[in-house]
Amino acid sequence: MRRSLDGLDEGELLRRVARGDRRAFDALYRRTAPWLTARLRRRCADEDIVAEVLQETYLAVWRSAGSQAQTTSGSAVGWLWTIAAHRLVDAFRHRARRERIPAVQTFDTVAPAAEDEALAGGMDANLENALHALPPELRQVLRAMVLDGLTARETSLLLGMPEGTVKTRARRARIALREALS
Repeated sequence: MRRSLDGLDEGELLRRVARGDRRAFDALYRRTAPWLTARLRRRCADEDIVAEVLQETYLAVWRSAGSQAQTTSGSAVGWLWTIAAHRLVDAFRHRARRERIPAVQTFDTVAPAAEDEALAGGMDANLENALHALPPELRQVLRAMVLDGLTARETSLLLGMPEGTVKTRARRARIALREALS
């Protein structure tokens, strides 16, 4: 016979969730989601963000209930709110980053690239060989940053990769060129 979960507090529901009890998870969700949604809406007017944060919060609850269940006695709503608040801050940061990145207008290539012009202009044979020996992903970053004069941010937007990756590849390309030319 199934025992009703209505009489259990959130801490006991969380302990059951930690053991993989889906019914306990459903009960915890039904009991806490309306309250959590209302709190999130007071801090964010965007319904899509609220829904996303709510989903991520309960996903985190399902995944990490085991680590929290031993330390929670009684109500687990404080822990739930902590997770949701962190997820909301992450969503705001993500949106701010997305809004800060300017759109880069791309043009069809009608003139030879700066690298091609430099190579056609009688570049030193050693430098030419060293450039061609670079892996394509390093040569691509070096071409954009050094020969085309783009910043790391502009290069990341142009090539569709994180700015940190652009900086790492540029550094690796410079080191490889330095070693090849020394």
